[in-house]
Amino acid sequence: MQDLRAKIRIAVLIAVTVWISLAATYGILKPISNGCIMTYMYPTYIPISSPVGLLSEKYGVYLYHEGWKKIDFKEHLKKLNGVPVLFIPGNGGSYKQVRSLAAESDRAYQGGPLEQTFYQEASIGKVEGEADTNLDGFQLPDHYTRRLDWFAVDLEGEHSAMDGGILEEHAEYVVHTIHRILDQYKESFDARAKEGAANSASIPRSVILVGHSMGGFVARAAVVHPRLRKSAVETVLTLSSPHQSPPLALQPSLGRYFNRVNQEWRKGYEVQLTRSGYFASDPPLSHVVVVSISGGYNDYQVRSKLESLDGIIPPTHGFMISSTGVKNVWLSMEHQAILWCNQLVIQVSHTLLSLVDSSTGQPFSATRKRLTVLTRMLHSGIPQSFNWRTLSHTSQQIAHFPAKNGEDASGSVVSSPYACPKNVHWSDDGLERDLYIQTSTVTVLAMDGRRRWLDLEKLGSSGKSHFIFVTNLLPCSGVRLHLWPEKGKSVSLPLSKRVLEVTSKMVQIPSGPAPRQIEPGSQTEQASPSAVLMLGPEDMHGFKFITISVAPRPTVSGRPPPAVSMAVGQFFNPDAGRVKISPWSMLLPKYYNDDIFVKEDHSLVMNLSFPISLGLLPVTLQLETTGCGIKSSGFSDDQAEDIENNRLCRLRCFPPVALAWDEISGLHIFPNLQSETILVDSAPALWSSSAGSEKTTVLLLVDPHCSYKTSIVVSLSAAAGRFLLLYNSQIVGFCIVVIFFALMRQAQAWNHDFPIPSMLAAVESNLRIPFPFFYLVIVPILLSLFLSLLTSQPLPPLTIFTTVSVVCYSFANATVITVILVSQLIFYVMAVVHVFIKTRWQVWEGNVGFVLFGWFGKLFSCFQLSKVIRVLGVNPLLATALSAISLACFIHPAMGLFLLLGFHAFCCHNALSSHVRSKKLQGGNGSQQSTFPLTDKLNLKESIEDNLSTSPGSAKSYGETQLEIFHHCHGLLILHLVAAIMFAPSLVAWLQRIGTNQSFPWLLDSFLCIGVILHGVCNSKPEFNSYLFSFFGLSRTEIRLDFIYLVAGYYSYMCSLALSPYKVFYAMATIGAFSLTSRILQKRIREKLEPHFGGRKHSHRH
Repeated sequence: MQDLRAKIRIAVLIAVTVWISLAATYGILKPISNGCIMTYMYPTYIPISSPVGLLSEKYGVYLYHEGWKKIDFKEHLKKLNGVPVLFIPGNGGSYKQVRSLAAESDRAYQGGPLEQTFYQEASIGKVEGEADTNLDGFQLPDHYTRRLDWFAVDLEGEHSAMDGGILEEHAEYVVHTIHRILDQYKESFDARAKEGAANSASIPRSVILVGHSMGGFVARAAVVHPRLRKSAVETVLTLSSPHQSPPLALQPSLGRYFNRVNQEWRKGYEVQLTRSGYFASDPPLSHVVVVSISGGYNDYQVRSKLESLDGIIPPTHGFMISSTGVKNVWLSMEHQAILWCNQLVIQVSHTLLSLVDSSTGQPFSATRKRLTVLTRMLHSGIPQSFNWRTLSHTSQQIAHFPAKNGEDASGSVVSSPYACPKNVHWSDDGLERDLYIQTSTVTVLAMDGRRRWLDLEKLGSSGKSHFIFVTNLLPCSGVRLHLWPEKGKSVSLPLSKRVLEVTSKMVQIPSGPAPRQIEPGSQTEQASPSAVLMLGPEDMHGFKFITISVAPRPTVSGRPPPAVSMAVGQFFNPDAGRVKISPWSMLLPKYYNDDIFVKEDHSLVMNLSFPISLGLLPVTLQLETTGCGIKSSGFSDDQAEDIENNRLCRLRCFPPVALAWDEISGLHIFPNLQSETILVDSAPALWSSSAGSEKTTVLLLVDPHCSYKTSIVVSLSAAAGRFLLLYNSQIVGFCIVVIFFALMRQAQAWNHDFPIPSMLAAVESNLRIPFPFFYLVIVPILLSLFLSLLTSQPLPPLTIFTTVSVVCYSFANATVITVILVSQLIFYVMAVVHVFIKTRWQVWEGNVGFVLFGWFGKLFSCFQLSKVIRVLGVNPLLATALSAISLACFIHPAMGLFLLLGFHAFCCHNALSSHVRSKKLQGGNGSQQSTFPLTDKLNLKESIEDNLSTSPGSAKSYGETQLEIFHHCHGLLILHLVAAIMFAPSLVAWLQRIGTNQSFPWLLDSFLCIGVILHGVCNSKPEFNSYLFSFFGLSRTEIRLDFIYLVAGYYSYMCSLALSPYKVFYAMATIGAFSLTSRILQKRIREKLEPHFGGRKHSHRH
């Protein structure tokens, strides 16, 4: 019965794992629409010569030129006088990927800066201890004075994400390229001077680095390279680049190189002190600014968690922003699309051009100014973290801004940091016809040129202390908002009671498609909002009125008005719109139906709080309009409801907008929300996650005139895909953990004189609840929490962290079980075929047709009698170890591991073949036994007697002993198979470089693989699972491998939780070193004729 339950448990586990894998594959491979516009160009690539060297023979550098006309390369280089920008491609990338950015930069330079808008801009706050740099009057350039010269390195499309050695070579060549680019500008400057040409521009002193994917990390590695000239790089922009750790953290040298570079960056921002503790110099990297742009949730190759700069770059020198939160972009895009998505490429091009100081023609030297430009150009005014009660803080910031004098719509003087400029004005004839709003909700359906007055004391009572305003009208040119201490004109008010304009406090949000007419000549659908304004009680304190002034219909400031105008403002209570979603309604929607019904005249703001992060469980949020206040439509009852909901309501209600915030990836906006999968690129339930990261807040802006039915359903395919994308590194590490614990179970059985269980039985026994599942799975989680307390790190959310860790461990168990079943089936088939062929051969060996095969057999026997083969045959373990170590040290570590796998496979095949032969000889019927020749039976019986003679009184048969040997060797094979697979990506990158100047493998990789090989060779027999030593002749101590396997499993568990699966090689290498040391000590003890009891003490059954 227990065996049946175990089989059912394993079958269910494998079935669930297969279902998750298939659903994840479907979710990942399913085509997506990112909304990006293609970028077009006319590229020309000009090669830049460089001195002959080891790396210059493999790699190259090119200068991009945009245009279809043929040019003279030498003359073009002679005229080089722009700002140098170096593009670094990523894993398997090409230097030609620079074309989109370079082409749009050229167009942006010729077309000038983007059109000025008056939305609220993002700003950086003053940091304590920083030098006082007054940037209050700092403005973005109104024209571009210098073009960008785009260079690109040709790295031959090498897979830098798979091998640390390749990554380091790329960093060295980028340093060489930076120096070559700066020297090229000096050569061009001198060439023009010789010809008498005017040189108005100065020679560039630094290069801007732009890296895609692994190219972004290569850029950072080049900045901290010891050979880089001082101040040669001051600005780094990365696109979908991993910074925290590699996307495939499987190779030890790759993970170590990441850690080394990140540590250099951390030290680079520390103040240099003398030995006595006095100030010596500024931080070495105090002049470097880094910005990381992530692709968001559609980037399946690099997650935003890996692209974060937290803990590496201080906030005073850089930030990470998702493309979903980049101003004028608002889109998530795939890993490669981030290079050609026109919306993002245009914004990045204008951002880099804005870094150039018009007075010097070079990027701003002040770090603070460059960071301000990057912040204003990339960030929108919407905060990256969301809390309604702390979002609005105008009253706290007014003192830090210089007051700007302007005129309101009626010509009154106003003083406000958010006032519109004087050059934006429109006719104020219609503003004499003021409207006085008596309800808490105000609606604008046309540009009527009127001003609407709202009484703050009257309409903002009954808890409705917040005011929100959404519109598609442009601030200043389309609509203006003012706060009034008293009704009247501000010119008649004393200076202390002036009107405060808050127009430019409006923040821009992406609008949906342009409204359309349902039928020709009919009314147009309601437009989507493109801006939102939020005022809190602290903003409106001391004022009695708020006015909304709408521009008249005619053209305003040379701009045509929108085809459909909309604006809705409302006083509301934030608590009234808060909705907490039940976790059971997300996990079990069929049994816990939690639809949300919102009646008319509701709050414009709905704040949905999800207890489980939408980065882990994406939901399909559907908003269905159930009514819009139209009581009589002129249709029959059956038709009226359908028409009202599907046509008439679209004419009155503006399309809903969803805004989702995540602490890692920031802002995500979903305009025109009808039925949409809400997803954020978060990384919850990790060891490094902070409290609150398991939740997601979604803000809905919905028309208060309409009623809605909100349905929330978890997208299973998207959830499965997110699970594998977020936790694949953790699952890989857990696979090693599962194998370690299974080997521990086998070693325990041998040491306690029990039959060695199969790998399948060992894995299944470790899954039994409550024990040993508790101390193998839950105890390491508790240890990780304890370490967080010791190191003063924030604790992760306990419930979801434990749940996800257990699910990942279960997934790893199912993966290992699948590998065990497949490999075991292959070995059994090969053993049966081997025994069948051998027995048939011995029966038919006298036939004439097999004489030729006999001749080949004799020739092979002669080969085996050669001196070299005899030496190797005497000690196959030594031959295997020397061959595998040589391959690991001089060719590639994976080659040595593959040879070790061949040795394990040979041992498994021999043991299982012997078991099958013995079982067929002893347990078969007479007809089966007759198939064995007499000589073969005698040899087999002699082998059985020899085996039994080693254990007096043993009741174990030869076949059972061989089966145990197979189980032992099979466990080692599974462990080292996973280790070899972890080195497979590095092997692929190595194979790509065959024929080029290749260096030896990294010493760390070779050293660790030597330890793995020693573990496989020194523990090739089950009797080496324990050792009994005598230290100094005083006492005997028994050292067992089962305890060492347990410790190694715990260590690997912790490394997997830290998303560092490559560190499991340290555990395997340590076990190998211990095994080698134990074997050497054992041999010395035997030479001294000391008794050694390291194997099984009793071989008989109890």
